[in-house]
Amino acid sequence: MRKSLLLSAAVLALAVSASACASVSTDPKAPSGDDTSFGTYLSAHVAAGQHDLSEAARLYQSTFADNPDDVEIANRAFLYTAASGDVDKAIELAKKVVDDNSSDRAARLALAVGEIKHENYARARSQLAASGKGPFTTLTLLLVDGWAAEGAGDIDTALKDMDALSGAGGTPQLVSYNKALILDLAGRNAEAEADYQSALQASANGPRANEAYGRFLERQGRTAEAKALYEKLRASDSLRPLADAGLARIAAGEKPDRLVNGAQEGAAEGLFSIAVALNDATSADIAILYLRLALYLQPDFDLAKIVLADRFETLKKYDDAITVYRTIDDTSPYQAAAIIQIAIDEGRLGNNDQAIADLKTVIAKSPNDVAAWTSLADAYRAASKDQEAIDAYTKAIALLNPPDKDDWQLFFARAVCEENLKQYAAAEADLNTALKMSPDQPQVMNYLGYTWVDQGRNLPQALALLEKARALSPYDGYIVDSVGWAYFRLAQYKLAAEALQAAVLLVPGDATINEHLGDAYWMSGRKLDARFQWNHALAFNTDPKAKVEIEKKLADGLDAAQARAGK
Repeated sequence: MRKSLLLSAAVLALAVSASACASVSTDPKAPSGDDTSFGTYLSAHVAAGQHDLSEAARLYQSTFADNPDDVEIANRAFLYTAASGDVDKAIELAKKVVDDNSSDRAARLALAVGEIKHENYARARSQLAASGKGPFTTLTLLLVDGWAAEGAGDIDTALKDMDALSGAGGTPQLVSYNKALILDLAGRNAEAEADYQSALQASANGPRANEAYGRFLERQGRTAEAKALYEKLRASDSLRPLADAGLARIAAGEKPDRLVNGAQEGAAEGLFSIAVALNDATSADIAILYLRLALYLQPDFDLAKIVLADRFETLKKYDDAITVYRTIDDTSPYQAAAIIQIAIDEGRLGNNDQAIADLKTVIAKSPNDVAAWTSLADAYRAASKDQEAIDAYTKAIALLNPPDKDDWQLFFARAVCEENLKQYAAAEADLNTALKMSPDQPQVMNYLGYTWVDQGRNLPQALALLEKARALSPYDGYIVDSVGWAYFRLAQYKLAAEALQAAVLLVPGDATINEHLGDAYWMSGRKLDARFQWNHALAFNTDPKAKVEIEKKLADGLDAAQARAGK
């Protein structure tokens, strides 16, 4: 059986690495106020559980107003207010948190960030010194303290903090990159270059380190080296926006600013680096908090906005992601990528017409953007506009120069649309092309093999292909179903029933798999079991026409159904 595929264009490969892990604090105890306050608290708790950060912040603030001595609720109000983006209000709440718990880590960090924002670097360091310590916290404290020391003019302490990152779990790239930025600001160019080179050796595709070093070369008048760097970076889709911006500056004879121009931007860079490493759903809340603090210090940090939106997508908060993407203006090298992601999220929300309109806007500006054409094709597919999708995939494929092994997905996606329109020869050609490009893709094998089985063609080859797919992906119930159906079509009913039993265990609620198992049971002589499975298939099915056919099987048996179908 084939399962649906929706290809999605990648946002950006955002590779700045740091070793970190974190979790949000445990649930607070219920407040002791009146029924209204308790109801507000419960609503806040529900909003927090649904990652509705703004609503959770509002409701926790309201609960705290009714329970001003409850430090647990103050802490929650602070965390969700910061994560929702109102950092000034969060800093005020953080002051109340540390009144009761002087070493609270997140509150002290927020207070330090507030002091850095106002260039009170000594006060910022005092806030960090008062924080509780731990494996994750120490990494953050050293990064932010180092940048506060840089802001205070204490370069030696700043560099010592960065060197100490290694012992706190920081990667070589994180250490070298931050040292390079500090040395660059201090005018110690030879040392800065050495650390830039070390950072790039540790993480060749790190977008921030590459951009910072490219700008460094441009400012040093080493235009040829900068141009060579940017030309190399253009080979990567994720790095092309910053490379094109650098090449445009060189062509215009412009000299750029440093990527990081002081302690505020440096501290934002450090918080961003840690947030990038927190890339799983369980860490999304704390990553959002760090990104909000980074953007408080550097509001035009577009790559931080991209990552923030991505974390909202991890939480399936697509409206919030769209809101963040829309803050990236049309002068940013990341604006096209942001619009593409807006369109993808619109599609996830079912707003396919808006997604298509957004992507057409991108294509009008950048007609050779493969990612935009791919995303447009995906949007058309989601809207069941298969011919339009085929045309857009064809345009994307034509722009590949040349295609590489990862581009098999485009041919696969186009094949799905072609098969939907009964363009079987074209679909088979694209599926074969996809397999030639990437021979071990079980989904492609499954699609091609099931197509042959469904059409009653090449059955021995189909079975061999499907068995290979099953070996590569043994827990994919749809592939196992395809294997069972191939055995059924080859009249090997016992083997069909065995495979289809396994498929039902893997995907118990699928109507087609249950119907297939019923058919295999019937042909194996297990007619009572067959009717049991058909009843399951009938209950699970939402297609009126399919329901009618299952009801006929239940009434007359499979033999009569096959006779009616001419099989």
